[in-house]
Amino acid sequence: MTVPVFELGAMPAGRPMETIDERLVRAPMSAIFEIARDVEHWPAYLPHYRYVRFRKRSPDGGGIVEMAANRPFGLVNWPTWWLSEMQVLSTPEIRFRHIGGITKGMDVAWTFAEAGDATQVRIIHVWDGPRWPGIGVFAATSVIGPVFVHGIASRTLEGLARVAEDSGRGTARGLAVGR
Repeated sequence: MTVPVFELGAMPAGRPMETIDERLVRAPMSAIFEIARDVEHWPAYLPHYRYVRFRKRSPDGGGIVEMAANRPFGLVNWPTWWLSEMQVLSTPEIRFRHIGGITKGMDVAWTFAEAGDATQVRIIHVWDGPRWPGIGVFAATSVIGPVFVHGIASRTLEGLARVAEDSGRGTARGLAVGR
């Protein structure tokens, strides 16, 4: 089933929680962008991802996507789950808006900028926090953002960067990357 392309607009400003993960990826922008937008294949590259499934697709490569990942804490994995609207822009940029899970209402942008023969990739998450009276903003800014969102996003970016960098050296795309 297909859905129209989501128009998620510009990233909102002034949200209480903001996390930024960024990395210089030693690969062409087209390579890392294609790997990042191909979210269904993330579990093949990223051991902390349990699954990624499209519930509905849109013509731009986005749609409604369900994701589940673990946030490792030493030997213990804390399972997480969320549902997002996904938009793929030609700029290139990938936008998500969480519509289900504890992070409902979170906006996410993956941006890509050429940096010589490399690509600067940046992931921004912004959110007002869960609707928990009295503690929602505190939970978002003190625990959920810095511990869970950053913990998963930094691993995701590092793993996908390695896949893009290795694919440029002729390494198999199905490579399992480190945690």
